[in-house]
Amino acid sequence: MRDSGQDLIVEEKVIVKLKSVKKIVSVHENQLLTYLKLADKRSGLLINCGAELIRDEISRVVNSLKE
Repeated sequence: MRDSGQDLIVEEKVIVKLKSVKKIVSVHENQLLTYLKLADKRSGLLINCGAELIRDEISRVVNSLKE
């Protein structure tokens, strides 16, 4: 199954990465962290719409920006 995903920026503060895969793996979290760093944003949500229960596949990813 191919990975399909979409990205959203909400209120210019949070990046939301939507995935449709069987299971979220570390590469998906690393991908979101890279987007956070490049966009200079602090937090993001990784949501897997391919899971049986979406609530079980929501992760928060935080970019520790230098102050």
